[in-house]
Amino acid sequence: GVWRQTRALLFKNCLVKCRTKKSSVQEILFPLFFLFWLILMSMMHPHRKYGEISNTNLGTLDTSMLVNFVVGYTPPTRMAREIMKKVAFDNFEDGIITEEYLSEEELQEASAFKPSNFVGVVFNDAMSYQLRFPNSVAMSSVYMESR
Repeated sequence: GVWRQTRALLFKNCLVKCRTKKSSVQEILFPLFFLFWLILMSMMHPHRKYGEISNTNLGTLDTSMLVNFVVGYTPPTRMAREIMKKVAFDNFEDGIITEEYLSEEELQEASAFKPSNFVGVVFNDAMSYQLRFPNSVAMSSVYMESR
């Protein structure tokens, strides 16, 4: 029964492989070629290893740039209020101005009226958020894949 069918199937597959030598060789050599290519590429661009640096005091934060700085956030939940209060008063001596907005549309309208000193924070849930910068703020040149 089963053993005879398995033997017949293996014999059939061997015959097919012997009759189609070109595709059989390609099935073996292409993965080896790509593996060699990957190894070659990883050798051309090795990982950079950075040494340790000692702990240094970076000094105080220059808060002159943050004069009249406004951080708007939405939605105005209890957790968002606590986070923004901690950001405003625990990290800065004078504090920064925080404003809450009921919706993301209101946040965008406010950023249109205050483009030079406004940053928006949209809380997705208690653990994640997205920052909304006006067009006048320079974007990072490090990661430009998807804005």
